[in-house]
Amino acid sequence: MSLDIDQTISKAATLVEALPYLQSFRGKTFLIKMGGSAMDDPELVRQVMRDIVFLEVAGINPIVVHGGGKAISAAMKESGLEAKFIGGFRVTSPEAIDIVEKTLSGTINPGLVTMIREFGGKAVGFPGNEVFIGERIKSKNEQGEEVDIGRVGQVVSCNMEKMKEAYDAEMVPVISPLASEFGTDKKLNVNADLAAAALAKELKATKLIYLSDVPGVMRDPEDTTSIIPSINPDLADELIEQGIVSGGMLPKVNSALDALDHGVRKVHFIDGRMPHSLLLEIFTKSGIGTEIVS
Repeated sequence: MSLDIDQTISKAATLVEALPYLQSFRGKTFLIKMGGSAMDDPELVRQVMRDIVFLEVAGINPIVVHGGGKAISAAMKESGLEAKFIGGFRVTSPEAIDIVEKTLSGTINPGLVTMIREFGGKAVGFPGNEVFIGERIKSKNEQGEEVDIGRVGQVVSCNMEKMKEAYDAEMVPVISPLASEFGTDKKLNVNADLAAAALAKELKATKLIYLSDVPGVMRDPEDTTSIIPSINPDLADELIEQGIVSGGMLPKVNSALDALDHGVRKVHFIDGRMPHSLLLEIFTKSGIGTEIVS
């Protein structure tokens, strides 16, 4: 048997392996958060958008919430503004929020929509402040003191009218992490992980998927072979207490646990830098990242 035939049979076997997942997930909603350095390589981003078109064609309802932290910092530097963070949150002045909005909603968001359309998908971009309603938050400095960090908020509710419009038009919503401040309608900068989790909770999504620049939850952050394939809430609490889940992964895991408590079926953490990681995690038995299940 020739090598080409072997490869063809292998590809067919992969499709057969995906069949039960395709049957199970048809008509379900997947909330995909894309961020980190996974967004730095345009070719990788294009591959992810193509995989999202695959989900759409397969009858799944994907929704994308994207980040853009590095692009924002670069745009601020060009404008002569220093990027400053307190407690993991970007200090966002009135001048900075304009740059945040322009970068997220004016550049990154329409760019992702265009990529999806180039692959034959149907997508529509929404500035997050048309979807997320927020309230301002403060952060804590190294001394544990509360500090005003400006136009930064957390999501308290979601405007589902935009989601319904997209669903009715059978389009993929692509949403930036901004919120409209309750009572003033001023724009707020929102952590994209937490914005994605808030929308996933509202939609009771079947899956909440974090695509970032880490392979998953690892027992040893320096050892990529130490990925923990599956975690339940009890194990998650243990990992947090032991300090294994810490830093930037801590808010992700906490938001995942909160999402599970509010109707989301499963949460995945996968490395968006790996080609087709989204499809490998969803449509194969082994997966490639970490899943958190209730």
